[in-house]
Amino acid sequence: MDFSLFIPNMIKIWGQYWEVFLLTGLKNTLLLTCISVALGSLLGTVVAMLKMSKWKPVRFLISIYIEVLRGTPILLQLYVFYFVLPNVFTFLKLSQFMWVAIALCVNSSAYVSEVIRSGIQAVDKGQMEAARSLGMNEGQAMMKIILPQAIRNILPALGNEFIMMLKETSLASTFFLGDLMTSYAIVKGATYLTLEPMTIVAIIYLCVTFPLSKVVARYEKKMANPNSYKKHDHKRKIMQGGKI
Repeated sequence: MDFSLFIPNMIKIWGQYWEVFLLTGLKNTLLLTCISVALGSLLGTVVAMLKMSKWKPVRFLISIYIEVLRGTPILLQLYVFYFVLPNVFTFLKLSQFMWVAIALCVNSSAYVSEVIRSGIQAVDKGQMEAARSLGMNEGQAMMKIILPQAIRNILPALGNEFIMMLKETSLASTFFLGDLMTSYAIVKGATYLTLEPMTIVAIIYLCVTFPLSKVVARYEKKMANPNSYKKHDHKRKIMQGGKI
């Protein structure tokens, strides 16, 4: 390979195919990620609740659900949802994109459920007792008192899950769904160049994941040292008011 042409080739590819990378690849990647994490978080919350159920058979079945999803490759799960389930549930007229999104959602729910369960269990048990003493039933106390506190504690973990899922959507390129890695395959086939479009895709992923990881890291530090952030904000407000 002539590396002297590397940068010119990248510039040429970007000028010719930026719509394929950004308007199609990045858009579909972010859409797939948002659907997967949003639905996965909702499903993960339900799974976490069932995992803490008082009924042993329910806890046993949910444990199997979690272990199967966490113990098998996500690519295998994608194959099942893409090739097998549409032929089983023929009455569901879903697009290929949605089958892949559901697969990623189900996979995400297994991990999110454990995060949510640990967040719920980290809330002081006295909160539930206090809510019950005020006349709330267990469901009301969970939705209005426990979950809001748990979600605040697990937001950094959910942010990391979003970043992880953003990268795992690259497996959707196996089915040519128009994500970033599919864009790479299209440009590679059109230009017969490998490294240049791959580098462009890598830069786009970094431009998205790096700021997100910094936001999550900042929030984690804020959660770990809330007092220091309060003092910093108080000092900043005083300085803005011209008192220092």
